[in-house]
Amino acid sequence: MNVPSKKVCVIIPAYNESGAIKNVVNSVKDCYPTADIIVINDASTDNTGAIASTLGIPVLHLPINLGIGGAMQTGFKYAVKKGYDIAIQVDGDGQHNPTYIPTILKPIHENKADVVIGSRFLHKESYRSSFMRLIGIRFCSYLISLATNRYIHDSTSGFRAYNKEALGFAARYYPPDFPEPESIVTFLRNGFRVKEVPVAMQQRQSGISSIHPLKGTYFVASNSIGIIMSSFKRKTRTISHL
Repeated sequence: MNVPSKKVCVIIPAYNESGAIKNVVNSVKDCYPTADIIVINDASTDNTGAIASTLGIPVLHLPINLGIGGAMQTGFKYAVKKGYDIAIQVDGDGQHNPTYIPTILKPIHENKADVVIGSRFLHKESYRSSFMRLIGIRFCSYLISLATNRYIHDSTSGFRAYNKEALGFAARYYPPDFPEPESIVTFLRNGFRVKEVPVAMQQRQSGISSIHPLKGTYFVASNSIGIIMSSFKRKTRTISHL
């Protein structure tokens, strides 16, 4: 397959990932050397920003913690400003395996999708989440199916690729808090083609997950409200697949 030349960037949001960020960046460089890498340091209180700044890549240092949604929207806006055609999200904790970047890019290169989600639930050997988080993911997927008539197996996966139009849309409308499920509804309701592909994920390389039992309850409640609200928002995009 002849892949058209595209300007590709990998956006890595990172909050207190000093133990993983160097390995994540170097793994992306090794697995997809033609992509530019941008780290969004989300006001980390450890050495994440300092370590990332030694790796020879652009690092955007946020003055306050915006959360994953705000950090990613910062990255999307930067990517649009710099004229990128495709953006890929790879989280800074090491759970996303960069060897699957070509897998999530393929549907975009083939013009079969605008947004591609790497799904751990379509891959038999992938690392799985805890039982309680799995219940939350499935509940979010169920709500998305009610709102859009599409069942997305891994609705909280942040391992994603966006084509140019989806990237521009995300730069303006990406949700701020626990954005992954809500953004699926927003993309689908605005006519974007969303596709899942199987990927294997890994355990985080260091640090502690931000989703603990109390925050897990908030995670499900916040996502549920976000999904419901997104299903009633006005559509903001005219469909124009090239």
